[in-house]
Amino acid sequence: MPTSFLFDGFDTAPVTIVLAHGAGASMDSPSMTDTAKALATAGFQVARFEFHYMAARRYGQRKPPPRAETVNPEYIKAIADLRARGVAGPLIIGGKSMGGRVASMVADEMFAKGEISGLVCLGYPFHPPAKPEQLRTKHLADLKTPTLIFQGTRDAFGTKEEVATYGLSKAIEVIWLEDGDHDLKPRKSVSGFSTADHLKTLAGTVKAWTGRIVS
Repeated sequence: MPTSFLFDGFDTAPVTIVLAHGAGASMDSPSMTDTAKALATAGFQVARFEFHYMAARRYGQRKPPPRAETVNPEYIKAIADLRARGVAGPLIIGGKSMGGRVASMVADEMFAKGEISGLVCLGYPFHPPAKPEQLRTKHLADLKTPTLIFQGTRDAFGTKEEVATYGLSKAIEVIWLEDGDHDLKPRKSVSGFSTADHLKTLAGTVKAWTGRIVS
């Protein structure tokens, strides 16, 4: 079956961003929706999609999240299906948490083929919460795809202090959002920032970055 997409922005946008969801929330979760709308406002077309296990939940099948690497082919198929729909311009792939991790595992293959121009991860799950020894960073050491990772400074899946020790590829730039949690949401009373503030920063940063990497 062809991949089903949720689109934001205009199909005339010069760059399309493909976003996959996190392990536990659908492509139309509030966090995903707010992020897609912020990116669309910045001038991107955004295409959200779901892995099969999440799509099945819409029909009452309570499937648990599979191992992230087992859905790599689904992400590659989503890119092909998007092209088949006539989306011809530059593509940036990525996603929320697990979705970004899966995108990061297929990125170099797609980048080498000229299928994508970059990777954007929203709250990368560097390790499971409270299990800092279970790292998910091995493939990030040699990543060649231009990459932005947006991480909240309160993210239990990888703190600023932890990430500083990981030896990530020079192709990766980590953008820290003050007091953000795994959904990049800050506590305004503590940080002075709102979620909308952080999403505006995120969208503006992605816009400037794509201007540099997309010829």
